[in-house]
Amino acid sequence: MSKRQFNAKRPNDIGHTLRVLLAYMGHHKFLMALVAVLVSVSALANLLGTFMLKPLVNRYILPGDMQGLLFGVIVTAAIYGAGVLAAFGYTQIMVKAAQKIVYEIRRDLFRHVQKLPLRYFDSQPHGDIMSRFTNDVDTIADALNNSFAMVIQSFIQIAGTLTLLFVLNWQLSLVVVLGYIAMFASIQYSGRRSKQYFQAQQQMLGRLNGDIEEMISGQKVIKVFNHEEKNIQRFCEKNEALRKAATSAQGYAATMVPTVVSISYVNYAVVAVLGGLMAIHGMTDVGSLTSYLVFVRQAAMPINQFTQQTNFLLAALAGAERIFNAMEETPEVDEGTVALVNGKAAGSRWAWQDTARPEAAPVPLKGDVRFEHVSFGYDPGRMILKDISLYAKPGQKIAFVGSTGAGKTTVTNLINRFYDVDQGRITYDGIDVRQIDKVSLRRSLAVVLQDTHLFSGTIADNIRFGKLDATDEEVVAAAKLANAHSFIRRLPQGYDTPITGDGKSLSQGQRQLLAIARAAIADPPVLILDEATSSIDTRTEALIETGMDRLMEGRTVFVIAHRLSTVRNANAIIVLEQGRIVERGSHEELLEQKGEYYQLYNGMFELS
Repeated sequence: MSKRQFNAKRPNDIGHTLRVLLAYMGHHKFLMALVAVLVSVSALANLLGTFMLKPLVNRYILPGDMQGLLFGVIVTAAIYGAGVLAAFGYTQIMVKAAQKIVYEIRRDLFRHVQKLPLRYFDSQPHGDIMSRFTNDVDTIADALNNSFAMVIQSFIQIAGTLTLLFVLNWQLSLVVVLGYIAMFASIQYSGRRSKQYFQAQQQMLGRLNGDIEEMISGQKVIKVFNHEEKNIQRFCEKNEALRKAATSAQGYAATMVPTVVSISYVNYAVVAVLGGLMAIHGMTDVGSLTSYLVFVRQAAMPINQFTQQTNFLLAALAGAERIFNAMEETPEVDEGTVALVNGKAAGSRWAWQDTARPEAAPVPLKGDVRFEHVSFGYDPGRMILKDISLYAKPGQKIAFVGSTGAGKTTVTNLINRFYDVDQGRITYDGIDVRQIDKVSLRRSLAVVLQDTHLFSGTIADNIRFGKLDATDEEVVAAAKLANAHSFIRRLPQGYDTPITGDGKSLSQGQRQLLAIARAAIADPPVLILDEATSSIDTRTEALIETGMDRLMEGRTVFVIAHRLSTVRNANAIIVLEQGRIVERGSHEELLEQKGEYYQLYNGMFELS
């Protein structure tokens, strides 16, 4: 019997979760029906094989009929053989069906997660999202592989055993039922008591895992401040707390099976004595008693299995509920009907076409972006941007400066509709961005983020992420534009150099250069640079300045400035403070005003 133990947490809505899971299982009705049939054959074969003891003893052993005994043994062996073959068959089929089901669940979960808004990822720990794909899916797979068939088999064996016990000897069965009641009462009592211990164990385990994750990710800081011994001490304290909680949980749970087995032994001993007395007084035959005692001896096993596997199934349903809840999260709202199309008819490279009104003339894509009285907050009641109005004419470079938390990054998040405005509107070439379908909107934009993320693959693959069908020549041209070509050429395998671990083998500046090259290859009409050069040293920054100017030429560019020296040539500098625009103008105009920008600029100048 399995020794696994699961967290005692149970699903909040078993009915709904079970219906959704059964819907996935329903995709493979034939396989699941075949499993049910084979499980039933295996369970019934075990029951019938034990019941065959009665005719073997009464008809052949007691009369001394050796030929009949041989025939009876062959029939019994055939029954057990059929059960073994059925068990082998259903385990193999169930593995195949289970893997198909979890494949579909994992696929559908991934598809849905890809459609969820950024707000969901901001509010959910990434480790918790990952656990749905790993721990929760694995729990479902484990339950389908092992527990599903075992529960059916155990239920048939329990029901069949009770039925045959009453058929063989109803008087003794009354005693057996009392033992069954005692077993179930013990299981219920132990289950209730162990639940609190397992909850404490899982809580301690979560704290320990979180501590380990922090220690591993912060190794550089730990070593800088020589906190290794202090961390070891803290780890040992939490590890000891987990040991105590786990000892209580596992120790209490471990008493469940021995208690049930002990009750079954007492039950067996009482029935054996009473059955023997009944046989002596002619109240039952020896064959019936023999078969009866074997059934009583075997009764504890399916009860234990049924209880244990039911717990596993409930734990799997708890994991399934987490998965299905994620799959029921509202995806990004996209009601836009305006699409990005070839702009030849409009005399430009790209144009906007309202698919709901195909008769309407296409609007040339120019890159005119305007905010009209926009207010927005990530949380209701806490506005980050307050009545913002601004414009960026085609080809202009607009820079946002301000203190941390002023709302600079929020402005760019609204342009590409990572979030939708609460009040006001944003127009793109005169079209409300909410009317543009998100795929087209984001194809027309390229974003270079402050936190560069590189994917597993080669250098070329990561640059090509901006345009998946880009040729090798286009990849090299984009790298040259961002001045990344020189360092890439010096790598051992050049553009075929593999990247792992989010590019940890590259410097922060090199990773930023690849991100800029990735934006360059997309060749967008609008470019957003979210502190794109914040991680690049001044020498590297000077190297890419020419390339960045070429990249920005003819495009509408929004720059979130980390260094004020990078925004001097902006057409307009917008100073944000506490979600409001406090100043707008060119570098020279703002310096003359001697306001917020003047103070920021001189502060940076003094720091440099």
